[in-house]
Amino acid sequence: MAQLPEDIIDRLIQMERRIQALSTAVNTRPPITEVVNGSLTVRRQPDPADPTTSVTLAQINSSGPGASKPVLRVSDAYGHEILSDDILTGGLARPWLPMLPPQDWASANWPATSATTWTTIAHSQNPIWQPKLRLRMATRVSSGATGQIRVMVNGVQFGTTVAAGTIFDHTDLATADMQANFGKDLTVEIHGIVTSASGTVYAKPILMHGRQT
Repeated sequence: MAQLPEDIIDRLIQMERRIQALSTAVNTRPPITEVVNGSLTVRRQPDPADPTTSVTLAQINSSGPGASKPVLRVSDAYGHEILSDDILTGGLARPWLPMLPPQDWASANWPATSATTWTTIAHSQNPIWQPKLRLRMATRVSSGATGQIRVMVNGVQFGTTVAAGTIFDHTDLATADMQANFGKDLTVEIHGIVTSASGTVYAKPILMHGRQT
């Protein structure tokens, strides 16, 4: 039988202890999907030949103002901050989202029609960034007349037809296939029709935005 070094037993014991320590560390460490009292940073190395340079693409830090709130920052490949939260009050800091300016409340200046067949009186196009759409719209009708207003999204009716003079407010899917239509143009049309012998119907969008499902 071959002679073993005298300290082989000690080496085996030390190896066993190290294996147990590693096993304990693996089983007790926090899951990699969770950041506890620290931060998660995603970096990009622009030049593979220069490992000393990198650009921070995203950072989630668990210690915000007062070391109590998380902070989220997402940057593009050039270091421009394109998404971040407001660390003081919550909500978004960037991007700055457009808001609808105050609208003319004189219905004589609104999109309108006197036609007794469905007629497009307003039209817009926007890229699809979110799967749902909310549209709120004021409608009116001239004295003594009756009419209806409806909304079409990419040629399909969106919500129900409302009587002119009431509020249209509807939230629903803007597309049934977000994967195929992401970034494509979304066409929104407002149709009006006079259902009395004569008169005019009016419609004015006062809120429109995309949202999550």
